[in-house]
Amino acid sequence: MEYKPNLRKKYSDQIIQNLKGNYKSVMQVPKLEKICLNQGLGSASSDKKQIEAAQQEMTMITGQKALITKATKDISNFKLRKGMPVGVMVTLRGDKMYEFLERFITSTLPRVRDFQGLEVKGFDGRGNYTMGIKEQIAFPEISIDKINKITGMDITFVTSATSDQDALTLLKEFGLPFKNK
Repeated sequence: MEYKPNLRKKYSDQIIQNLKGNYKSVMQVPKLEKICLNQGLGSASSDKKQIEAAQQEMTMITGQKALITKATKDISNFKLRKGMPVGVMVTLRGDKMYEFLERFITSTLPRVRDFQGLEVKGFDGRGNYTMGIKEQIAFPEISIDKINKITGMDITFVTSATSDQDALTLLKEFGLPFKNK
């Protein structure tokens, strides 16, 4: 028997059935294509230990090795040289994406301090949703004792939806808790 993440099963069994009435074809039903996590390190870019710690934390959170992003050009005001590390990023697709999304909805979001629901204004007009988390300690994989600096991260949900309303409907079906207007 082949393993299939719960949210992937839910998408193929329920979500497609719920949304297919709005489209001419089942193939037009939007789907979640990837989840991108990005963490900028800012002033920590000169500290090699903090870069490695951020990379390890991101790898623990996602279950996939994080890439170190480097500066593409020199910016003297920020004391930045081309090729210096400026952050870490991970792009999740397939089973790892669905597993991360399930962990994110069930265990991370309830641990976010003063959480009232996700803002609806994070859509970009093309069906993608971006949100930020102020503290990486909201993730249960991170031990609060082992971190030396609290940093935030951006999480982008990339969908195949053509409009923000379609993407909102899809993400609500997955279980993301959006605020009511």
